[in-house]
Amino acid sequence: MDILGISAFYHDSAACLVRDGRIIAAAQEERFSRRKHDARFPIRAASYCLSEGKAAKAGIDAVAYYEKPLSKFVRILRSHFVTAPHNWAAFRQAIPLWLRERLWIPYVIEHELARLGYARPAKFVYPEHHQSHQASAFFASPFESAAILTVDGVGEFATATIARGEGNQIATLCQQEFPHSLGLLYSAFTQHAGFKVNSGEYKLMGLAPYGKPAYVDRIYERLVDLRPDGSFRLNMRYFGFLHELRMTNRAFEELFGGPARVPESAITRREMDLARSVQVVTEEILLRMARAARQQTGEENLCLAGGVALNCVANAAIARAKLFRNIWIQPAAGDAGGALGAALFTWHQVENQPRVCDDAHDRMRGACLGPSFRDKDVERFLKSNAHPYTPLDGEARAARVAELLAQGQVVGWFQGALEFGPRALGNRSILADARDPKMQSRLNLATKFRESFRPFAPAILKERAVEWFDLDAPSPYMLMVAGISAEKRLPAQAGDSLPLEQWVNQPRSVVPAITHVDGSARIQTVSRETSPEFHELLCAFERLTGCPLLVNTSFNVRSEPIVCTPSEAYQCFMRTSIDALMLNRFLLHKSRQPPWEEAVNWQQEFGLD
Repeated sequence: MDILGISAFYHDSAACLVRDGRIIAAAQEERFSRRKHDARFPIRAASYCLSEGKAAKAGIDAVAYYEKPLSKFVRILRSHFVTAPHNWAAFRQAIPLWLRERLWIPYVIEHELARLGYARPAKFVYPEHHQSHQASAFFASPFESAAILTVDGVGEFATATIARGEGNQIATLCQQEFPHSLGLLYSAFTQHAGFKVNSGEYKLMGLAPYGKPAYVDRIYERLVDLRPDGSFRLNMRYFGFLHELRMTNRAFEELFGGPARVPESAITRREMDLARSVQVVTEEILLRMARAARQQTGEENLCLAGGVALNCVANAAIARAKLFRNIWIQPAAGDAGGALGAALFTWHQVENQPRVCDDAHDRMRGACLGPSFRDKDVERFLKSNAHPYTPLDGEARAARVAELLAQGQVVGWFQGALEFGPRALGNRSILADARDPKMQSRLNLATKFRESFRPFAPAILKERAVEWFDLDAPSPYMLMVAGISAEKRLPAQAGDSLPLEQWVNQPRSVVPAITHVDGSARIQTVSRETSPEFHELLCAFERLTGCPLLVNTSFNVRSEPIVCTPSEAYQCFMRTSIDALMLNRFLLHKSRQPPWEEAVNWQQEFGLD
């Protein structure tokens, strides 16, 4: 049975094909359209998934859409009725979208599939938004049974749920409802700090360690009425998202000392302290929710999904609390993963098909579920464009790239299938030597064109992780932080009185490029089984330098999606300070490439000039 999962029209549209319970392919629309967080119907992603799976043109067995559109529309109408007439601007923007397309999801899906040459699907299934998140977490996990915690902005009515999964069934036990939302609370502070909602939350998380929890008491006293089980109520007097086109209002500004920071302006102590304060509150709420999930389910395993589950600092706080023996987090935890969850929900819960678990492996195939490119096709691209290259195989490839990295070069690494979710995990990555104290600044400013304070993640050999980090369990999807081991740290320096740019660049360990201001790092553990080429490279780098880890950041610049094709990889390579590019088995050196010219100012296009 072929089931096409779809998420669309809100944030990060995606498609997934599940065949008889096996994940065949999954991808986000942005990777094909090149529009960051593309929310349009994922026509290109669906085309890829169906083509990859060789789905029958005569008709897909089922299409699973990741939420219930009518229920969501009812919630939106209720909100507008309650806040009228103050909400006219928001009402005028939202309702035409619903009347034009979002209430007509089955017809939109049928029409878009017909454009691809596929007949009408035999069945349409509409799980609730948080059911899709639950299914993406539990059904893809290695656990036979588990507690499930999903937390995001809002689905239909739910903003967070606690559920229990066993075998092929999931039961929701309780839920938090709109407008009381941890995801929206975090997004409100994201916007007030001058970052974009639905894309800048990870920037706020990265900024938090530079601040002090100066506003925590104020948040609890004025914004959040928190209860022991993690449920809470927001004081809506301070928020604008019910009846305005912004997250906060003047009362919020007065409470926190002035208007929102202007995007791209200097970051002040206030933004740092706001980031730290809301991060502290978020961690406490999630800890209480996780404790409630443990008590209500009695399970020793926990599955996490929803956009808030991408907060790797909070995930680590849950892990440190030792509430559960094992924690598994869906790597595409946000709305994109809803497409995957909807398809798995249909197979297991609707069709009542059995689920076979493997305690040692999840079902995500390392999240490498997107397009890959054959060597002969990559070589044809290089030859047709007269791009000089050197073919390398196996150990020779790993050894040569390790040499370049040890010499201080930045390498674009393009191998295998594109990752599903927000993290590059060693298939579409920019790699560098974490021992270089100047590397963080170089990568942020000259390669990624992004804020200088942004931390970088290490990819480390799974078998070496416990020697370098205070980490109890593998972190294959870069969704946990841990402190660097004491013996790898350097003596602490006072830095909070320095300008942010100088504070960022203080060495804190023997691998300063990945060590954050608080001595932590967001870790990816790399296994030979899941990522053989990347594992081989890390082994080669360790043999050469004694260091089993590298900086691993996504192969893109700020405001651009991760590269998908060899052409996009080459373009990013030539636009940035990347020194060398490993395209499958073909090594390209920047110094040997013909001059790169573009008819338009691409930096201006992305707002980077």
